[in-house]
Amino acid sequence: MGKTPAQRAAKHGGNAAAPPHVANMSAPRSGQQPKSNANLILVAAVATTLFMFFYLHLMVLDQMTQLSNGMAMPDSLVGGYSMEYLADLRSVMDSDALGQLSYVHKTAGTIFPLMFGFTWLLIIGLNASGRAKRWVLWAAPILFVIVDLWENVAIDAALGSDTLTSADATLASVLTVARWVLFALSLLASLVAVFSKRRPPAATAGAPADRAA
Repeated sequence: MGKTPAQRAAKHGGNAAAPPHVANMSAPRSGQQPKSNANLILVAAVATTLFMFFYLHLMVLDQMTQLSNGMAMPDSLVGGYSMEYLADLRSVMDSDALGQLSYVHKTAGTIFPLMFGFTWLLIIGLNASGRAKRWVLWAAPILFVIVDLWENVAIDAALGSDTLTSADATLASVLTVARWVLFALSLLASLVAVFSKRRPPAATAGAPADRAA
C-alpha cells in the first residue's frame, strides 16, 4: 500500500512530499499553429488561382473564338496585335459578342488578376527575408494586377468605340504585352523568394558530448 505524503515527508524529508513534476509533452509548440494556418491559406489560394487561370484563358477566352470566326481574343495574344487585327475583330464580332467579352473582363477577367496578386504577395511575403527584398519582389505582381485591369478597360474601349484609332489600338496592345511580361516576372519573383529562403543553420559537427555523471 502506498505511503501518504506525510509519511514520505517524515522518512525522506520535504522534497518527497510532492510528486515530481511531469512536463506536458502534448502541448503544441509556440508558432506551429499560425504557420500551419498560413500554409493552409496559401495552398487554397494557389489552387484557386490556378483554377481561375485555366478557366479564363483555356475555357472562356477560347470559347469566345466561336463568336469571332476563330480569331483569338486580344488578351490571349502574348506578342501584342496591330490596329488592323482589332479592326478585323470588330468586323466579325457583333454587339452581343462584344458585350459578352466585356462581361468576361468584368467577371473572370477581374477576379483572376486580383486572386493572382493576393496569392503571389502571400507567397513572397512568407518566404522572402528582409523588407527591401520583399518589396522588390512584390513589385511585379502588384504591377501585374494594375496593368491587367487597365488592359481590360483598354480592349473594351478599343473594340467598342465608334471609330478605332491607332492610339487606342497601340495602348491596348502595349498593355497586353506588358501584362504577360509582368506575369512571367511574377512567377520568377516567387521562385526567387522560395529558393532564396533563409535556412536554419545546420548543427555544428563535433559538438561536445554530455559529461559523464
